[in-house]
Amino acid sequence: MAARMMSRVLCRNRRPFEDADGNPIEDEYSKYNVIYAYLMRTYREIFFQVKITQEPSRSKLLPDPLTYPYIQPPYTLVIELTDVLLHPEWTYKSGWRFKKRPGIDYFLRTVGPPTFEVVIFTKESGMTADPLITNIDPENFIMYRLYRDATRYQDGEHIKDLNCLNRDLSRVIMVDWNKDAYKLNAENGFNINKWTGDMNDTALGELAEFLRAIAVSKVDDVRPVLKYYSQFDNPMEKFHENQRKLKEEQERQFQAQQSRESKNMTSIWNKFKR
Repeated sequence: MAARMMSRVLCRNRRPFEDADGNPIEDEYSKYNVIYAYLMRTYREIFFQVKITQEPSRSKLLPDPLTYPYIQPPYTLVIELTDVLLHPEWTYKSGWRFKKRPGIDYFLRTVGPPTFEVVIFTKESGMTADPLITNIDPENFIMYRLYRDATRYQDGEHIKDLNCLNRDLSRVIMVDWNKDAYKLNAENGFNINKWTGDMNDTALGELAEFLRAIAVSKVDDVRPVLKYYSQFDNPMEKFHENQRKLKEEQERQFQAQQSRESKNMTSIWNKFKR
């Protein structure tokens, strides 16, 4: 296949481009001898073909944020499909099938608009992923879909370059099991355990609560929050611990306030009785 592609490239570049009348159009190599010019044009075309297979298919992967009267969610959630929401399995009886991770319906309802702008960004091809996304999201919580052609191919990895997303990165969260997939924007990444098909898995429900807490807190920049939790082996365990401490502190402050109000009422009542 590579040989056939190279042959097509060479054939297309054996002479300069021509105008409508068949006359050669001068380019930067026209002043050189014929053989050198042909070689340089071929090199240029090969370089171009390699470039378009390695870089994202467009400079702005998402359209501009919605404007009034439409509602643009304040945060953007970018999430991988394979082994985060779905897991591929193969059997002799059914061939390839994709299992839904437990809690996926609750997850999408919780983090979907207007809380988050949900974007599937997967290393899978559009032909494979598109029908799967349609199947798991009948209520259209997922606003955008990005496939392999939108990734940056580097060091043998399909990397999701969030700099091309056309969004304020202080409000973008990337969820993936593969840290290399978001290594260009590690500060925006949140690593989740790779799902291998265990139907007792609870990760999506816990992740939904974590993301909702960020949204409810109206965090100006999500990156320090993600960096803090990413230092722990089990970020969700630390999140639950912090939530428990917060609830205990709120309860303590409430009890203290109740006690002060009770003392004030008692003091007022005693003065009244006198």
